[in-house]
Amino acid sequence: MIMKKKYTYIDLFAGCGGLSLGLLNSGWTGVFAIEKNCDAFETLDYNLIKKKEHYEWPTWLPKKNHDINQVLNNNRKNLIKLKGKIDLVAGGPPCQGFSYAGRRKENDERNKLIDSYLNFIELVKPKFIFFENVKGFTLEFKNNNEIGKNYSFDVIKKLCDLGYNIHGRLIDFSKYGVPQRRTRFILVGVQKEFDKSDDMPKLFFEILEKNKFDFLKNKGLTDFVTLEEAISDLLEENGTASCPDSIGFKSAKYSNAKTSFQKYLRDGILKESIPDSHRLVNHSQEIKKRFQYAIDNNLGPKEYRTHFNLSKTGTKKLSADDPAPTLTTLPDDYIHYQEPRVFTVREFARIQSFPDWYEFKGRYTTGGKLRVKQVPRYTQVGNAVPPLFAEIVGQSFKEIINA
Repeated sequence: MIMKKKYTYIDLFAGCGGLSLGLLNSGWTGVFAIEKNCDAFETLDYNLIKKKEHYEWPTWLPKKNHDINQVLNNNRKNLIKLKGKIDLVAGGPPCQGFSYAGRRKENDERNKLIDSYLNFIELVKPKFIFFENVKGFTLEFKNNNEIGKNYSFDVIKKLCDLGYNIHGRLIDFSKYGVPQRRTRFILVGVQKEFDKSDDMPKLFFEILEKNKFDFLKNKGLTDFVTLEEAISDLLEENGTASCPDSIGFKSAKYSNAKTSFQKYLRDGILKESIPDSHRLVNHSQEIKKRFQYAIDNNLGPKEYRTHFNLSKTGTKKLSADDPAPTLTTLPDDYIHYQEPRVFTVREFARIQSFPDWYEFKGRYTTGGKLRVKQVPRYTQVGNAVPPLFAEIVGQSFKEIINA
């Protein structure tokens, strides 16, 4: 009997599980996942630990949300014992301190998690590394017109010092079947002793590009998906029902799946069921009229602000015929291309390529001081690695391992 090779990975800063879901779908075995926030971990736990029984999970680590620094401090000996046993460590630290979508700050406390990430790599010493972060991670900070720190240079240097060959590129996920123009910095590392050709990290990106068409074709998908192709079966005009998890709110019903992308993500879901996390926002009549005007007149953000005399808003009506822009974590940033409302969590999840069986837990939104503590559903989805892209990543890693 021929034993099937097992490919093992650990997911750091795992969020709600987008990266882990993609690796699961490409045949990888999760050892464990580290995620600090209890809301995001609840989603990961429900879908990947309980429903899919995906991770092997060591007895020395409770199945709960963990701060990576606590894991490093309390389990150093156990992590060292993993050295040489883990194929891949995947995931990147939170991006808010680097992102141009927020307040880009060099001294953001979250930027220090880079050091935690590097400490973890040094202890576990996986054969391969997959690191994902925002485009801003590759750019220098500017402090009073002076050039500050470039974290990507620092990370690459330290990983090289730890014995890895490294290569990084900016990748636009919309070119890989994800209906969203989302450019991220992807860094791949290979332990030098396993890199027979000294260019396996570069080879990874070549394979990623070469294989994407066959990968998507085998799923009945294409490399370019518009917003309408992704979510047109989730319209409010299909009819509504009471939202299963929110008293006083409505959920839109499914129509027939209209595209290959919709059919793929709805596989196994009955049309009669209520889509998970598809709660419609209870907009006031004034807001609905404002949104409808923006739709009818195709207003951009500047025209929208000017016409309604709004001092501060980035609200933008999205186009049906293009992929969505990079999703933020705030639903109020975008107006639906056809209906006078913002997008639902399920529509965000579709745009991120989450299948409809994947259920999101916790609050839908939050605000004020709670924003620093809670990670509601919109934020979980907005922060995730698209599972479809992660699956292509998993397959590409398997190919270079077996090259």
